[in-house]
Amino acid sequence: MSVIIEKNQRLRADIIKHLYYKRTLSLTDLSKLTKKSLPLVTSIVNGLIAENYIIEQGLAPSTGGRRASIYLLNPNHKKFIVAVAMDQLITRLNIYDLSRNVVIPTQYLDFNMSKDNSDVKTLIDFVNKSINESNISRKDIIGVGVGMPGFVNAELGVNSSYLPVKDGSTLREYLTTEIKLPVYIDNDSSLIALAELNFGEAVDLKDVMVVNIGWGTGLGIIVNGQLYRGSSGYAGEFSHIPLSDSNNLCSCGKRGCLEVDTSLLVMAEKAEKALSEGAASSMKILFQDKSKQPRDHFLDAVNAQDPLAISIASQAGFQIGKGLATLMHILNPECIVLSGRGAKVGKMLLPSIQQAINQFCMPRISELTTIKLSTLTDEAELLAAASLIVEYSQFE
Repeated sequence: MSVIIEKNQRLRADIIKHLYYKRTLSLTDLSKLTKKSLPLVTSIVNGLIAENYIIEQGLAPSTGGRRASIYLLNPNHKKFIVAVAMDQLITRLNIYDLSRNVVIPTQYLDFNMSKDNSDVKTLIDFVNKSINESNISRKDIIGVGVGMPGFVNAELGVNSSYLPVKDGSTLREYLTTEIKLPVYIDNDSSLIALAELNFGEAVDLKDVMVVNIGWGTGLGIIVNGQLYRGSSGYAGEFSHIPLSDSNNLCSCGKRGCLEVDTSLLVMAEKAEKALSEGAASSMKILFQDKSKQPRDHFLDAVNAQDPLAISIASQAGFQIGKGLATLMHILNPECIVLSGRGAKVGKMLLPSIQQAINQFCMPRISELTTIKLSTLTDEAELLAAASLIVEYSQFE
């Protein structure tokens, strides 16, 4: 492939990527975003129109001069992305078209990644079964993006915490071979930060901390409008800051990590313990319903303003706020976004988080930092897993 063809291919992919994130753009917008000349961008867009990737929507609102044409990705172009969002207990799968529409109902797999006998083949079978039952041809699927907890190096395609591969290949290579599609993996909290940056509360912001409140407590860091990964790809291990009031053993093998006080799993366990000791709560009845996990019942109880559930959540929120105050002194973010599954109860967590920040952070820093609640909540990781494919694919 010549240098010119390769550069044009890269520009072609960049144009599709920007339209995927922004939905509608003019040629001038695309020229500015790609930092390429308007004639070159126009030529590439015309080629994508000929391939049915892009359609012209109409004219932009008048700004006093000639109205510009607006372009978007063709919602009828049969190209799809498989997005997989994993946590320690539940794996979810969506298939999106290039307009970010979900084309099949969300698929679920009960899969405890923390068990010693957890097998990557369980994940592979789930993905293959979901694709086969969707009746979407594999030739129309661009790739599979997977978000997962653990020490994930996205560049190398390895997860040092979960799903070991025994044949010597990396996890990404093994998944690609077995699923027979391009597969990319990334850490769940990093992906949630990217989702907020591209679709949510961090759009157009430069320096942001995105807290993933889930079965663990993660953090994605946005610096100068880009995800900050650190030297080896492991930046943002917020949950392992030693700020816990207890001496409980963390999943990482250390004691005193923030996660042992703040994860949703721990909150639900505290609720069950309090109930066993005679505490009064609506959760006593909720937990009898075995069709849902205790952690989900706990979230329902917080939303229903159950006093015990709110008390436990508030204690966790204060610890999260204490950890954030520490990082605020180092990173000085303009915004903190509470995201992930726990953002559904963010309004209940916010007062205690803000209290801790007020108590432990210098006013000059805290007064200039806004705290926002995600509107993406538990869809954030699925959206960002899909965008992995948009980032890496050349759309050939």
